[in-house]
Amino acid sequence: MNINRELIQFYIWKRIIKKKQAEKILEDCERVNVSVREYMLAKGFVSDVRELPVLGDFYCMPYVEIDMLDIDKTLFDLFSFELMKRNKIVPVWMNDDGVLLVATGKPLDCLTISNISSQLICRVDYVLVPPAQIDRYIDSITAVISTSEALDDLNAEGDSALFSEKGRDDSSDALEGDVVNNPSVRLVDSVIKEAVPYRASDIHIEPFEKNVKVRYRIDGDLQERAVFPINSYAAISARIKIMAKMNIAERRVPQDGRINLIVGGKEFDFRVSSLPTVFGEKFVIRVLDKTSFQFTREDLGFTPDENVLIDKMLSKPHGIILLTGPTGCGKSTTLYAFLKELNRSDVNIVTVEDPVEYIMPGINQTQVNEKANMTFSVALRSILRQDPDIIMIGEMRDEETAEIAVRSALTGHLVFSTLHTNDAPGAVTRLEDMGMEDYLLADALVGVIAQRLVKRLCPACKKRGKTNAKEMEILGIDEPISIFRPQGCQFCNGTGYKGRIAIHEIMYMSENMRNAVSTEKNLEKLRETAKENGMVTLWDSCRDIVMKGITSIQELMAFNMG
Repeated sequence: MNINRELIQFYIWKRIIKKKQAEKILEDCERVNVSVREYMLAKGFVSDVRELPVLGDFYCMPYVEIDMLDIDKTLFDLFSFELMKRNKIVPVWMNDDGVLLVATGKPLDCLTISNISSQLICRVDYVLVPPAQIDRYIDSITAVISTSEALDDLNAEGDSALFSEKGRDDSSDALEGDVVNNPSVRLVDSVIKEAVPYRASDIHIEPFEKNVKVRYRIDGDLQERAVFPINSYAAISARIKIMAKMNIAERRVPQDGRINLIVGGKEFDFRVSSLPTVFGEKFVIRVLDKTSFQFTREDLGFTPDENVLIDKMLSKPHGIILLTGPTGCGKSTTLYAFLKELNRSDVNIVTVEDPVEYIMPGINQTQVNEKANMTFSVALRSILRQDPDIIMIGEMRDEETAEIAVRSALTGHLVFSTLHTNDAPGAVTRLEDMGMEDYLLADALVGVIAQRLVKRLCPACKKRGKTNAKEMEILGIDEPISIFRPQGCQFCNGTGYKGRIAIHEIMYMSENMRNAVSTEKNLEKLRETAKENGMVTLWDSCRDIVMKGITSIQELMAFNMG
């Protein structure tokens, strides 16, 4: 237990725990026979990401993010993937002196470290990496290998004999029997599972005249992943439909389906959409992690000034809070973050969504089902009889839904919903177009948040440089300043960007704004009033993070809002 006492003193020194907590922690560790590290993680004193730098200092091991390591994949012959994932290790490189560098996520696993050192006839040094990053990296490597092997088999064997038009049996049993153990089966499975470690939001599988392309949407951009022969596509299409429980025999009309898979120990929901094209059915598969929702406002890019306004909005007992923006800009994710904050035992939260994207314990979530006539408006009427305090409507799609939402807000409920508009003031005119009276909107609206996603510059390769005359004009500055520009490296696949961040435009309904909404019919004048009342536009929000080096001026220019 000496190591536990030494480690607990280190946690005190790092101000992670207070001195008076130390003895209680040590007593609990001895009673249940666990290490201090396991106890600290289990009780939530630290997370993996916060704890590892502390352990790095304690064991004199450097702490790094795995993306920052230039990993030599030829060293993977030293260990099996199963062993690496089980023991949270990845060989990184061997230098000219024969010293092997190994990334580990379990610095206290002395047995594994000892076994590695004894099995290898070389000196071994270690760096600390978050265990989740090691899991994700190994999953991505094994998925790439699996996809490559399936593609090689597909190109070598071909599937042209499968599903020939002559003598085709369209029954699902026959088709499923045909594709079992086929290269097409393995290809589809690996392409879908590979999307998770690649951080893809969508998978596009597109048939053309001579081949089929697979593309992943990563950080908002489509990136080509694989190409295979068109004569294999009948089997691949059948496999996707079987997995998504779609009608295999129907190829003339669009269909929707869903695949649930466990990838890397997490449950993922893959929403499948098919569209008949000239050369066959195109599939787009949306990737959703349904098991956990850990986002906070800070994670989503809200600034301290924006958080002040949001605190005001969320403290209101009733009214409507709207999220606006195009498809895929993260509106639902932001709404979930708000609901997570408001989710308490004394509050009844009910949602109606299409579909339910994240499962949130303690919140009653209802899914729209058009075939069963379970529409947003039908669900909303039933929800109002469920004694809700807070209601979340996935999207205001029609006049009836909007009318019920406004009425709910005026009768004591806090309502969250989304709209497709270009900016925050545009939500007012959109609701008026739906038939809402301006005086009712002025009373019901608490605030509108417009949102966009912009790409983050890759931290490994972004390059600082002085602004030129054109960039100074765009930024509205008179003197040159230093900004960062994308370059491209192995960590960002040559794109210059890694990840995305949300920017926001918040129109808080102050008394002046309520008066403007009830009297002003011109959108431009409403927008000017909002600016006078402190609304920071999307353009200005993006400009701010360009100046801070978070994104590039190219992303700002892409708005075309100036």
